[in-house]
Amino acid sequence: MANTASISANIAGRYAQAVFDLVKEQGGLDQLAAQLDDLRTALSGSADLRTLITSPLYSREQQETAIAAIAAKMGLSATLSNTLRLMAQNRRLFTLPQLVARLGELIAEARGEVTAEVVSAAALSAEQQKRLTETLAAKSGKTVKLNTSVDESLIGGMIVKLGSQMIDSSIRSKLASLQNAMKEVG
Repeated sequence: MANTASISANIAGRYAQAVFDLVKEQGGLDQLAAQLDDLRTALSGSADLRTLITSPLYSREQQETAIAAIAAKMGLSATLSNTLRLMAQNRRLFTLPQLVARLGELIAEARGEVTAEVVSAAALSAEQQKRLTETLAAKSGKTVKLNTSVDESLIGGMIVKLGSQMIDSSIRSKLASLQNAMKEVG
């Protein structure tokens, strides 16, 4: 299965790089970023769209017609719309989630942004998010966007993933460390 995921990521990566290069040349990265958010929302919110892009029951022509109609309804740029139609013609629509993710990464990289994954025991207030964003921005030297979620099993504290770094200040992990230390003693 990992091999299939890798192949899908490679396919999506090539399409994403082509779209990114064309849109960057035209100066439309902000518009593309907004359209990607819309596409991401559509993919997560519509089971019918997910079925359309993954089901082998739809012909190339049916997929192309449907994705063209969806792109027109969403007001996607000609570059993105034409790419989606090309993906349908080539039976590559199943890689759409990876395309959206890779384009998001390319845009963030071009803007000097990085996304931090933050899992906390309780929802962070606006002030806490602001302070965390400022601290991470100072540490990384880039603009930081937070992707927050809540996991009450952490008991307290948070886990922050920024790129390849992970900071685990959760009480759960501290208790686990203490438990391991006590096992070694006794």
